[in-house]
Formats: sequence, C-alpha cells, structure tokens
Amino acid sequence: MRIVIGLGNPGRKYERTRHNAGFMAADELARQAAAPLAQEKHHALMGKLRLGAENVLVAKPQTFMNDSGRSVAAVMRDAYAAVGDIIVVHDELDLPLGTVRIKTGGGHGGHNGLRSLIDSLGSADFIRVRVGIGRPPTGMESADYVLSPFGAEERAAAAEAIDRAAEAVRMIIADGLTKAMNAVNQK
Repeated sequence: MRIVIGLGNPGRKYERTRHNAGFMAADELARQAAAPLAQEKHHALMGKLRLGAENVLVAKPQTFMNDSGRSVAAVMRDAYAAVGDIIVVHDELDLPLGTVRIKTGGGHGGHNGLRSLIDSLGSADFIRVRVGIGRPPTGMESADYVLSPFGAEERAAAAEAIDRAAEAVRMIIADGLTKAMNAVNQK
C-alpha cells in the first residue's frame, strides 16, 4: 500500500504557515477524495483514500515537524509498507515560491522533518514531492520564515502549488514515478 505523508506542524498557530505545505497538500487530496483525515493513530491524523485505481493511506503526523519520523515509522510498520512505498510532501526553501518538484532519495538539506524521517526510517529512499516556498528575505532567519504565513501577495501562488503537489501525488500513484517526474519537473 502506498502511504502519503504530508509534513507540517499541528495546531491553529501553524495552520497556514509555509512549513505546513505538506499538510495542506494532504488536506487537498482528502478534500478531492471526499474522505477526511479523521482517524487518530500513531500520533497522526490519517485516512484511507481512493486515488485512481488504488487505495492510499494519507497521514499528517501530529508530533511536530522535528519528530515526525517517529509517527511515520509507526504508520509504515502498521501498514507493512517499505520505505519505497512512502511519498512525502514537504516545503522546500531551495525552490522558488510556487514551484513543485518530485525526487527520490537524497539528504535532508537542513529540513528537520526530513532529518527526522531519515533517522527514524534508517533510509532516505522515499519519494518526495517538494513544494517551493522560496528563500527568506535578507536578515530573516529561515526558522522564522518557514513558521510565518504566506503573505497576501503570495497566497495565490502558494494555493496553486498546493494543488499541483496534490496532482503530483496522484500522478505518481497512477502513472509511476518516472512519468510523474517527467511531467511535473518540466514545468
């Protein structure tokens, strides 16, 4: 079974922040499938969705970003899934706002959620759907930037990127990784 993980931080305080792009994409997948992420298990909000011809487990770890690997490892074990069955959607400072890219494997690049996943899973060989949030303005710390909401002038581009990230997940599941990468990474 494929598992889609949306990374983010729980709670109203973080709801619309840049760091919650993964949560937003997971919510969009659930909205489109008319299947809420309402089950609480393994420190995550989860739901089984039908994406195309496949049943997919979608989860939003509620352990905060820096400890999300603990939740994801438990979800993976419970679903008898392998690391290669996991698709992680996350924010990416190194991509311009609104850009979506797919990759597999690699390091954490300073992203604490990815660091936690790699440490807990013992592998970095999961699929990533990276949602570009851009770099912070000069003089602003990255931590403050990712935990701030999108500005009024950024919201349309951010919403479009969230929709494209959800579509990228659907493409990976329906068409396979290579076809999805060729389609998404060319834009």
